[in-house]
Amino acid sequence: MAGWAIEGFDLARFVRATLDEDLGAGLPGGGHDVTSESVIPAEARFSGVMDTRDAIVVAGLPIAEAFFRALDPAMEIEVLVEEGARVPAGTDLMRLSGNARAMLTAERSALNTVQHLSGIATMTRAYVDAMAGNAILLDTRKTIPGLRHLEKYATRMGGARNHRMGLWDAAMIKDNHVLVAGDVGEAVRRARDAGVTNIICEVDRIGQIEPALAAGASHLLLDNMDVPTLREAVALIAGRVPCEASGGVRLDSIGAIAATGVTYVSVGRLTQSAPAADIGLDFTPL
Repeated sequence: MAGWAIEGFDLARFVRATLDEDLGAGLPGGGHDVTSESVIPAEARFSGVMDTRDAIVVAGLPIAEAFFRALDPAMEIEVLVEEGARVPAGTDLMRLSGNARAMLTAERSALNTVQHLSGIATMTRAYVDAMAGNAILLDTRKTIPGLRHLEKYATRMGGARNHRMGLWDAAMIKDNHVLVAGDVGEAVRRARDAGVTNIICEVDRIGQIEPALAAGASHLLLDNMDVPTLREAVALIAGRVPCEASGGVRLDSIGAIAATGVTYVSVGRLTQSAPAADIGLDFTPL
């Protein structure tokens, strides 16, 4: 998929590092696929079809393509579905033909990535559907180290919007920050006085809302509030800043939470707990 890119993510570096890990690059005896090299002739060619055994939302096919091309630049690859598409079980996702050794060496890295990202996208779409058009779904920073850009990409494919990408693009004042500062208002004032413009402040009770707003919070995170309390908080905030419900949100509870009038609902399990999609790759000798 020419032109595919994620801001801040180095695809070529990710592909190389992943393949090097699988091949044992730099380790004694490492740096090659001993099974394929000993069993498959160097000139052998395969065709292959990647398909899904689950109904999924697709994410990660351009990365899979990059794995195969890294080992066989001349490989013929046809991507059959678009990123973010919802497809039924049994759908063919990609067709390939090229060097057999390259396909076998890249297979697991390609499948692992598509299975993981499609699993995230699929769970995300289920949460979006359960919200019934109320509020906007956000992901969190609960990502596997090194995979944040990819996992947050997958949530976008599932219909969510990204929360802050890291510690650098917004202040998020939580209970431990408040503990040191003394109170919510003082914590927010310190961030504001430091020149931070995007200040997310976590509040876990109604009484913290006005002090946080008065001090300059630009976004309130309503932490672990039940549905009646969320409604009360939304009425008090009265649209002055965006507000976000967070904490313990489940698929069976997100509909009622989203209907309270909050701007956003954030869900950590989208990236923390999504099961891998069942996606396979079958080869045929040419």
